[in-house]
Amino acid sequence: MALTKLVFKPGINKEITSTSNKGGWVSSDKVRFRQGFPEKIGGWQRISVNTFLGVCRTLFEWATLSGQQLLGVGTSLKYYVERGGVYYDITPIRSTTPAGAVTFAASNGSDLITVTDTSHGALTNDFVTFSGAVSLGGNITADVLNREHQIVTVLTTDTYTIRVSATANGSDTGSGGASVVGAYQVNTGATSAQAVSGWGAGVWSAGAWGVGFPADAIRLWSHSNYGEDLIFGPRGDGLYYWDSSVGLTTRGTLVTGSGVPTAHNSLLVSDVSRFVLVFGCNELGSSTLDPMLIRWSDQEDYTNWTPAITNQAGGLRLSTGSKIVTAKQNRQEILIWTDTALYSLQYQGPPFVWGAQLMGENVSIAGVQAVALANNTSYWMGADKFYRYDGRVQTMRCDLRRFVFSRFDASRGDEVVCGTNEAFNEVWWVYPRKNQTTANDYVVYNYAEDIWYYGTLERTAWLDSAFRGNPLAAWQDRIVQQETGVDDLSTETPQPIEAFIESADADLGDGEKAAFVWRIVPDLTFENSDATNPTVLLTLKPRAAPGGNYRGSVGGQDDAQVVRSTTVPVEQFTEQVDIRVRGRQISMRVESSDLGVAWQLGTPRVDMRPDGRRG
Repeated sequence: MALTKLVFKPGINKEITSTSNKGGWVSSDKVRFRQGFPEKIGGWQRISVNTFLGVCRTLFEWATLSGQQLLGVGTSLKYYVERGGVYYDITPIRSTTPAGAVTFAASNGSDLITVTDTSHGALTNDFVTFSGAVSLGGNITADVLNREHQIVTVLTTDTYTIRVSATANGSDTGSGGASVVGAYQVNTGATSAQAVSGWGAGVWSAGAWGVGFPADAIRLWSHSNYGEDLIFGPRGDGLYYWDSSVGLTTRGTLVTGSGVPTAHNSLLVSDVSRFVLVFGCNELGSSTLDPMLIRWSDQEDYTNWTPAITNQAGGLRLSTGSKIVTAKQNRQEILIWTDTALYSLQYQGPPFVWGAQLMGENVSIAGVQAVALANNTSYWMGADKFYRYDGRVQTMRCDLRRFVFSRFDASRGDEVVCGTNEAFNEVWWVYPRKNQTTANDYVVYNYAEDIWYYGTLERTAWLDSAFRGNPLAAWQDRIVQQETGVDDLSTETPQPIEAFIESADADLGDGEKAAFVWRIVPDLTFENSDATNPTVLLTLKPRAAPGGNYRGSVGGQDDAQVVRSTTVPVEQFTEQVDIRVRGRQISMRVESSDLGVAWQLGTPRVDMRPDGRRG
């Protein structure tokens, strides 16, 4: 029998059975499709050896008038501006005590210091910086106290503990002096959307039974540049302003003025006439947050939020839904997702200034970060399906819908990360799976080829960087640049990226009679590999019927390594692989797990003949 091509359709399909998906692919990890053919994705590399504190959920980049390229990094503990690989802490100060309002108490043999400050308002893990303190008399000197500390435990509304860099001795009996000043940074937030219940889980961790960190309490920052400066703030808090001209070592400051919102869920600065808009905020004259209320500042004045006949400040309340989930700037409009609808907000000019139009009802969205804009279209993950908006709301065809949403933990929707990789025409979603502590499952939509694929990759934030050429992503305590090299360079020691793709069953011959496959002629390219002799493992898995088990080889082998031997003048690799398998259908798997390997699969061919035995 002549050599037979193994031709597979692009994309992964898990909506139908393996036999029904004849000529398709059924599973993958760290593999994408380029012009219909599978290839290993690119590697990633940390942008610097420096790290930050907390879990990063949001990234934002902009440039100053002098050309400085800046990256805003919002974490569960702090807010940073990154430049040149250095993370500068610009977390705002929420309160500063009068001199002498803070006292310290040390315990002999312990590095824990009890701090007393009436109605301090701090939470466990918050940060406070002390100044003006004097030595307690022994090892706890002024230098030990006068620095930034992270609060270890909140004991009461007036006391908490910090851990210092020295161990107290019997001489440490002082209180720090009458000039101690404490500068408290804005309260920290939850790192996960999973609710916590039990003793000490209340908001103040004051030793009472309660439930802490409800699903919407995960710390999320929203941010937008106001010219070369930054307006930002954590969900549920006020607005803060950072002046880039003052320097990277300065902190953001609270926005004050006329009617400035004291609480908001998200913000952005409009492309039209530079209005600052907040979504989910307190009404003018009230301190209660209305999750469906939109307010905007006067044009070109982020400090004036009080409507008047002489300005364009104002607001409106949406009616469909119970809360605004997120908002994104699109072409000539701002798209606003509530938990049940999509609105378009457009600038109209005085007297109404901004007007909202309902674009779709019965529309869900998984979380605040579950949407991305690409190719003039908005794509987002809902509670049980994927959507897109290009002037009208559409449910997307998805060959992985049942697979994804049967695993997705919808109660942790704010952990969903969505971003684009426009170099490959892709939209990525990283989502939390049920019974797993981190979001490390991903699904990708290729909008140029209208196909889907999936895998595993832990990421907590994603930004398709215009300045750096490739997407940036947050992983643990660092930022990595995606599509850089072919390996995992997120740490000092390079790690190989394990990638694979596996096909559905393909009939051998007409699928009626058993066939015997005795060799395969691979079709691969190892372009861009760093390894001298890059290798993939190619496996054929036969079986006799769709309900039967996959069989092993017949007196030989069912897998073999395909190795490149040279790259010039023409790339050469293993000419043929001797394989001995028998069945009515076969599945093919291609995988790699070594350093320096990049590959793309073409159209391999198999040599087979009718088999005299039953399948």
